Amino acid sequence: MAVPRGAFSTSALAQKAKLAQEKILYEPDTSSLGPREYTPQSKRTGVIARKKGMSALWDEWGVRVPVTVLQLDNVQVVGLVKTNNQSYPRLQIGCGTRSEKNTTKPMQGRFKAQGVEPKAKLFEFPVSPDAALPVGTEITAAHFVPGQLVDVTATGIGKGFQGVMKRWGFAGGPASHGTSLAHRVPGSTGNINPGRVYPGKKMPGRMGGKDVTVMRLPVMKVDTALNCIWVKGPVPGPSEQFVKVRDSIKLVKHRLFPEGAPVPFPTYSRSQGPAPPRERVARAGGRDPLSPASD
Repeated sequence: MAVPRGAFSTSALAQKAKLAQEKILYEPDTSSLGPREYTPQSKRTGVIARKKGMSALWDEWGVRVPVTVLQLDNVQVVGLVKTNNQSYPRLQIGCGTRSEKNTTKPMQGRFKAQGVEPKAKLFEFPVSPDAALPVGTEITAAHFVPGQLVDVTATGIGKGFQGVMKRWGFAGGPASHGTSLAHRVPGSTGNINPGRVYPGKKMPGRMGGKDVTVMRLPVMKVDTALNCIWVKGPVPGPSEQFVKVRDSIKLVKHRLFPEGAPVPFPTYSRSQGPAPPRERVARAGGRDPLSPASD
């Protein structure tokens, strides 16, 4: 069968047209990456952790602080993702373990090619070029500094189909005489003019089950033996759920790290010096909030 002339043309014009549509992908160089100095422009990688539940701590002044315990379960760098912008590479981070029989064959081949065990959860984090890590690098709880601020993202608990009073906080109708089967209804949803329901109208529907990010949570405690961090306040989602933890990005009138604290950059490694103590707790500082104010 004869192939029509020009079906697979390799002329200069054709090659030039193809090059205009091709995208050049950049991959960070991690061959000689070692401990580096942290700068405000640096962006470290985030981690995937398991939410273990809530507890409480007492700071140096005896004030009770509600905390959520997050455990870093076998967190490793699984791959380096090529991007179109060499200033914003991405790292693929894996957490947990998964048996081979529960891992698809394409993913088994990917994990074997990278030389890491199958992971239960994968996610990508953008980093600065100086914060790229080699594949197989383990990230522990020592990656975080007590007192620093983090952002935690997770899927909230699904509430199912709910009405407007639970979903949006409506007050409801009168619960006294004269109201017939209209105690929890949303009321009027349209108007004569324009005679339609505006987009975004608060109405009954599915509630919860969406990604929620809680920002600027202080790290109250770091335990390197249990590989856990304690963050102040609640974290979305049920217990044993995977959550994403990263350095806080909105720092209006806030500091990311405590003043004078050493920052493990790009992450903590045993070659950087002596091992940190097992437990490190953030200090509240300042004056005692429970003491009476002096005139």
